[in-house]
Amino acid sequence: MARVNRREILSSGEIQVVHCVNRCVRRGFLCGVDELTGKNYEHRRQWMRNRLEFLAGIFGVDVLGFSVMSNHLHVILRSRPDVVKTWSDKEAARRWWYLFPQRRNKDGSPAEPADTDLNHVMADEKTLAELRARLSSVSWFMRCTSEVIARMANAEDACTGRFWEGRFKATVLLDEAAIAACMVYVDLNPVRAGLAATPEKSDFTSAQERIVDLKSAHDVSTADAKDVRIEHGSNAGWLAPVELEPKQKKAREKCSSRRASNKGCLFMTLAEYLQLLDWTGRQLKPGKRGAIPKNAPPILDRLNLSAELWLHAVEHFGKRRSANRITPAARFNATAKPALQSVAVQ
Repeated sequence: MARVNRREILSSGEIQVVHCVNRCVRRGFLCGVDELTGKNYEHRRQWMRNRLEFLAGIFGVDVLGFSVMSNHLHVILRSRPDVVKTWSDKEAARRWWYLFPQRRNKDGSPAEPADTDLNHVMADEKTLAELRARLSSVSWFMRCTSEVIARMANAEDACTGRFWEGRFKATVLLDEAAIAACMVYVDLNPVRAGLAATPEKSDFTSAQERIVDLKSAHDVSTADAKDVRIEHGSNAGWLAPVELEPKQKKAREKCSSRRASNKGCLFMTLAEYLQLLDWTGRQLKPGKRGAIPKNAPPILDRLNLSAELWLHAVEHFGKRRSANRITPAARFNATAKPALQSVAVQ
C-alpha cells in the first residue's frame, strides 16, 4: 500500500510528535568505521549531535530523543506552533537569520544581525507568517539537519551528489504509549545493534546524555537544585524533559535558550523511564525474547499495557510503516487498550 502523503498528516498548525529516520545512500557512512575502506567516520557523530542541539535552540520544535547510528539517524520531534506564536516579530526574524545568515564570521558561524537585517524581514507580514510556520515545522527541522551534514560530509570526501538516500521517513505518534515505545526503541538502537552493552555506554543517544546529567545531579545537596540539574543538565538540557510536568517550580519556570520549551513528554519520571529502558533492553537480548519477569515495572500497568504487548511493540517498532497498520499489535493482542498508535507518512 502506498504511503500517506505528508501534507495529509503533518499539520503546520498542530502540535504533533514525529519519529524521523534518515539513512545514508548506498554504502555511505554517516559515522563509524567503514569495513570496506577502513576509513573512520566516527567524528561525524559529533557533527550530528551538535547540529541537533543548535537547531533545538532555534526552532519551535522539541527534541524528545535521538540516536546516531553508523549509516542512519533517529530523532523524535514535537512541533510547537504554540511556542512560536509567543515570539515577537523581531525574535522570529532573529531566529531565521541564524538559520540562513546573510553574513558570517571568520569561523563560519552566523554574524550578529543588524536591526536593518531584521527590519527587512519584519516589513513583509506574509513572509514573516511563512517563516513562523517553518520555524515550527518538523520537515524544515530535518531539512536544516540533513542538508548541512550532507554538505560537510561531501566536502570531507571531496565528492558531490546525494549523501542521504532520500527524504526522511516519518511516523506520527498519536498517544503516550506510542511515544514511550518509540523513545525506548530509539535509545536501545546501539544495544540491539551490538554496539553497546547498556544504555549508559551507548554513545550519542538521548539516553546516555540524560544518564550523565542524572549522575551529576547527585553531587548537589538540595532537592530544588537537583531537579534543576536533571531537567537543565549540561548534556541533555537541550532535550525535552522526560517528565511531563517537573515537580519543582524552579525547573518548570527556568528559562532556557537551548530548547523550545520545558514541557516534558511522558507521565513518568526520568528514573522510571530509565528503569523501563533497562528492563526492555534485557528482554530484547538474543535468546531471552518473550521471557517476561514475574514483577513487571509498574509503568506498564499505568499505560494499560501487558508486558508481552510492550515487548512486541518495541521490537517491531521500526517495521511499522504502513498507514493502515495504526494498531500494529492488534493481531498479537486484539483486546489491548489503549492501542499503540502511529501513522507512517512519505
